This record gives sequence, C-alpha cells and structure tokens, in this order.
Amino acid sequence: MDISYIINELAEDRENYYNAIAPPIVQSSNFAFKTVDEMRKAFADEYSTYLYSRGLNPTVDILRKKLAALDNAQDCLVFNSGAAAIFAAVLANVKSGDHIVSVNKPYTWAQKMFNDILPRFGVTTSYIDGTDIENFERAILPNTTVIYLESPNSWDYALQDLKAVADLAKSEDIITIIDNSYCTPIYQKPIDYGIDLTLQSATKYIGGHSDTVAGVLSGSSAMIERIFNSEYMNIGSGISPFNAWLLIRGLRTLPMRLERITQTTQQVINYLKEHEKVEAIIFPFDESFPQYQLAKQQMQGACGLLTFIIKATTVEQIEKFCNSLQHILMAVSWGGHESLIIPKCSGMAATKFNALNKEHRMLRLYVGLEEPDYIIKDLAQAFEKYE
Repeated sequence: MDISYIINELAEDRENYYNAIAPPIVQSSNFAFKTVDEMRKAFADEYSTYLYSRGLNPTVDILRKKLAALDNAQDCLVFNSGAAAIFAAVLANVKSGDHIVSVNKPYTWAQKMFNDILPRFGVTTSYIDGTDIENFERAILPNTTVIYLESPNSWDYALQDLKAVADLAKSEDIITIIDNSYCTPIYQKPIDYGIDLTLQSATKYIGGHSDTVAGVLSGSSAMIERIFNSEYMNIGSGISPFNAWLLIRGLRTLPMRLERITQTTQQVINYLKEHEKVEAIIFPFDESFPQYQLAKQQMQGACGLLTFIIKATTVEQIEKFCNSLQHILMAVSWGGHESLIIPKCSGMAATKFNALNKEHRMLRLYVGLEEPDYIIKDLAQAFEKYE
C-alpha cells in the first residue's frame, strides 16, 4: 500500500463528514441506538461497533487503520501512552508461572513491570544480551511464553536479528513483542520479519510536535481483538479522540520530517566525530557501529537519536556542558520539532559518577528540525565552556 495513500486517504470517508479535508474529532463518550436489538448486538461484540469511547471511537478508528497499514499489520490499538501499550501486550500473553526473556536494559517502565509488578503474580524475567541469537536459545525455558525485544534500544542502540529471533520463537511457540519506537514503521517493519506484536511510543515521531502522549500496538486481527476484549478494555487505557486527531495531523508530515531529521543528524555526527572533546559516537548507521551491517539490513533509516561519549574527568564538566546549551533543551523523549539532550549521569547521584565508566559519560542527543548550523553552533559554544 502506498505510503502517500495511507497518510492522506486511508480510512478517511470524507463523504460521511461533509467532505471536510481534516477528519472530525468525534468528542463523544457514548453512542445511541435506534433499537434494543442494535444495542444488544453492541453489548455482545463491542469490537465491531461504537458503544462507548473507552472502546471504539470514529476518530480513533481512522488513526488505527493508518497505523496498522504503516506497520504492515492486520490491525492495531492506540493507547494513551507507550507504557500502556507495553503493559497490555505483555499482560495479554503471560499467566502465573510463566517466564519472559527480555533484552538487557529495556525502556524504564517495561523493566519496572518485569521487575516489580509481574513477579507478584508469579511471572519471572531473564535479561540477556540480545545481539547474539545463541543467548536467546540458552535463555528459553519450558515455561517461556514471551520474548521481549527493543531494537534499537534508546541509549547504545543494540540490535536484535529480528528474523532469527522470530524463527526461533515460532519453533518454540513463543510470542515475540518488540518496541519499535526508535525507527517508527517508516524505517523498520518488524512484522515483515515474523515478529508477532510491534509497538511504539507515538508520543515521538508519529505525533511530532511534543504535545501528545500515546502508544501503538500492532499485530494480527485475532491477537489485537483478544487484547481489545481483555486488557485494553479492562485497563481503560485507550487514547482520547482529540489526541488521536493530533496524531493524524502528525502523520501528514511524518516522512518529510524523518527525511529532514536524518539529513541534519548526519551533519551533526560529522561535526561530533571530529571534535577533540568527543571520545566516541554511537549511531546505528555509522560505520563504526558494531552492528552496522545488521542495521543496514533490517532498518531503512536511523532518524535523529544518537549517543556521544564526552571526554570528561568530572561530573561537573558534563553538567557545565549541558547547562551551557542555549538552544538544545534538556528533556526526555524525542521525535518532536526541538533538539533535546540527556546526560546519562542525570539518572544517578553525582557522588556515584565514575569517569572510567564510559556509560557515565554518555550524552543522548536528539536532533530536531532546526537548521544544522543552529544545532552545531550551540554544541560548539557549550564545548568551549565546559573545561
């Protein structure tokens, strides 16, 4: 299906809403029926009609169809956060006594679920280095029901061989789930490699304006309907119609924004690689990246998130560098119009800083939609001040 058709036309039955170019925000909590029999059918199968906007809503449905098509999936659900999508995807596929294999250092709230919530119900998790398929083979137990992936992750961009993991999981009757937030469906389609469920934080590139929080979960019709009728409806974590409309708006410019960000990111990387105060760059599409060939094989692009390791001997130097930035904002997330930075040391007490630990000297930079020179000049003046 052509991406221009998906973004601009799919699911937009304009004749149903006065031929308006922009779809309406159906800001209604509930929907009326003309007969008791119609209502009875809605109660019996809420997945096939509009009853209550906690479930299906016309505006949200337009977005769902577009996002599923972008993922090459049969169907999808849209949640009010990426964390909610993760929670529902995992919870739908485990029971007491089950075991999960997860890649090391997944997204914070996925890890909190694995470490703090699921063990209360007898579900255990093993963490592995997902860069080697043999680690998955060794970690699988008779009670393993889920393999959880994040490729690339959002700090060191470790990849998993998606086809190899999917083939292994299918041979063992294990469900595979991947967080695809880094790439978006534009730059990576995990379902094409055999992954069962792909999710992403739509807060980031899909929204694109840093004004909406949302999550997407895509997969087969049967699996998505099963999650809808249980975890999605029980948790009540569906997205609001207005936020769905904002995401539809974001989709209109998604390919163009990614193209611009990708071009600018390469210029920023070229600058950082030559800077005397930068020890290393970590970016999946840089030839120095250990899994560069795999990245080029299963990803169509690498967007604007990179990590660089700064040459510093004290935490105060890193703080001085970050505090000196005038235009690049210190904030979490990525994918919006604005460039952002996070120092790894901000997640620990300053007294724990160890300059010999490269991770402590990592800075994660998101390259936004500003002019390349604007971003580079800001980095340059901050480098001058951090000594």
